[in-house]
Amino acid sequence: MIDLYSDTMTKPTPAMRRCMAEAEVGDEQKGEDPTVNRLQEMVAELLGKDAAVYLPSGTMCNEISFAVWGRTGDEMIIHRDSHPAHFEVGGPAYLARIMLYPLDGPRGMFTAEQVEQAIRPDSPHYPRSRIVEVENTHNMGGGSIWPLAQLQAVCAMAHRYGLMTHLDGARLLNAVVATGIPAKTYAEPFDSAWIDLSKGLGCPVGAVLAGSGEFIKDARRLKHLFGGAMRQAGIIAAAGVYALEHHVSRLAEDHEHAKMLAQALAELPGVSLNPTDVETNIVIFDVQATGHPAQEISERLEKEGVRVSLMGRTKLRAVTHLDVSRQDIERAIAVCRRVL
Repeated sequence: MIDLYSDTMTKPTPAMRRCMAEAEVGDEQKGEDPTVNRLQEMVAELLGKDAAVYLPSGTMCNEISFAVWGRTGDEMIIHRDSHPAHFEVGGPAYLARIMLYPLDGPRGMFTAEQVEQAIRPDSPHYPRSRIVEVENTHNMGGGSIWPLAQLQAVCAMAHRYGLMTHLDGARLLNAVVATGIPAKTYAEPFDSAWIDLSKGLGCPVGAVLAGSGEFIKDARRLKHLFGGAMRQAGIIAAAGVYALEHHVSRLAEDHEHAKMLAQALAELPGVSLNPTDVETNIVIFDVQATGHPAQEISERLEKEGVRVSLMGRTKLRAVTHLDVSRQDIERAIAVCRRVL
């Protein structure tokens, strides 16, 4: 099976497994696991923040941040297609007890002017506008990369009105590799930011949230509250250390493979896709014009040995990653041609 369902499907490489097996460990809850501490220091430096905390998932990074920055009934400005709005099981409402103010915009992005228009008047009749959340790269935007100037303008507008800014950087390093812009430059205007380890970096588990020392102190309390505290977590944190040292630059291969796939798909009858929109490792394509539901096409592709994910009744998504070679992409293209 050529598994293009998601970059979360990656498995640890043999070298990563050796690093995990040999990791020095201690009690993470007491701050005594040297490997966890090293990983946290690496990510804090990478993102240009004072401190960081290792967490089991990116969803927990988001929900902890929302709970730190917001009070019950506060409102977060967010793109309509962002991860917390669709794939976190209502976590902002249940865990952080905040409302969402969804904005529209091409490929998962919005403008500073939209943010300003969305900010509520200071009145007891309205929820308090408190957080602006940005996802870079944007999953449902097809792995789209926020232009740096637009991102900075959005954050500047939020801070102008006293709002906090949060970066969902699950695939931030894809943006870094694609543009050459350092991670800390992307993260600089945000009050909190995180990166995922279990997507393109190929780790089996985990994400790291960064921010000011005071923010991370509060985040650690919520880590315990949400059940995210661990013990000898250095065994899994070692995978993150290895990935940051060995798997970042190779993300460029995933981007190249995604572009190959996008170009081939765009040439097939009934497929709607602009290959120039594929900037990183995500390819979203519409199959409505084939006259067949996306689910049917997905099932037929899987029978032929290629797995993709459903993104609605007419859309499919393919995500490249380190377990997918150039030869796999060539085979996947051949299968898509037969099926479509």
